Amino acid sequence: MDRETALQRIEELKKLVEYHNRRYYQLDDPEISDAEYDRLMAELAELELAWADETDLSASPTQRVGAEPLDAFETRPHLTPMLSLANSLTEEDIHEFGRRISSLLGPDQQAAFVVEPKLDGVAVNLIYEDGTLSMGLTRGDGTLGEDISRNLKTIKSIPAVIPPLKDRQLTGPLEVRGEVFLSIEAFKALNRRQEEEGKPTFANPRNAASGSLRQIDPRVSSQRPLDIYCYSIIGAKGPGFDSQWEILGTLREWGFPVNTLARRVESIDDCIQCFHEMEGRRKELPYEIDGMVIKVDSCAQQKLLGAV
Repeated sequence: MDRETALQRIEELKKLVEYHNRRYYQLDDPEISDAEYDRLMAELAELELAWADETDLSASPTQRVGAEPLDAFETRPHLTPMLSLANSLTEEDIHEFGRRISSLLGPDQQAAFVVEPKLDGVAVNLIYEDGTLSMGLTRGDGTLGEDISRNLKTIKSIPAVIPPLKDRQLTGPLEVRGEVFLSIEAFKALNRRQEEEGKPTFANPRNAASGSLRQIDPRVSSQRPLDIYCYSIIGAKGPGFDSQWEILGTLREWGFPVNTLARRVESIDDCIQCFHEMEGRRKELPYEIDGMVIKVDSCAQQKLLGAV
């Protein structure tokens, strides 16, 4: 195979594998067998090895299996701070939150809200440059996070490349925020494997997810059944977003996993009702949650109100 044909085939295979990753991991609707998928990956890995000097591996799906170990994690700045959530423990706290919003917006504006389960996992920041995943950071202190890019790239449900949409041509940096977690069944399976190998078990799914993301050897991370739900888009030049609900819809279009229990509601009373419904379903969920997040839906109102 000549150079031009080989490099063209490499790009075709990258797109094919990412397409089938999305069918399998985001849509739960695979189009090919595992054996056919493995053949595509093997062909891609073989061509990348043969043309290593002329191939960009940074966004290749072959890198999801893990690279060589690092000596330590470097600390890097977030493009925008990862702020903490304010806690509310009673219904009166939520009503007071609603009253403050109404007071600040005035009588001419009404706020709608988006409610989402608060997963008990590890917050991460995925940084894309011109639509390609370039870095992934832990939350850290909110300003600086640890660079765990190579471990995050082993999570197959995280898109390596964001597909272009007609109304959103991505240029420059973009941050996608999400929560990495282990499902309850995956956590139990991991602990069984740890016991069989004579290794310490994890206390809970969150500790297991955190420990898996902070492995110096990304090949260990690649063996852990990590997943992610994404909930925020920050940055990127071009058309902005009008609402949090639009952001969640765009994340889905781009191929990011988004929690299906997120809902848009019209009032604080609706938020409280959603909380009680989610509380009633908590034991049925396949993952652990430790609450519910309430966000003002309108991005313009968010900017006016400020954020914590």
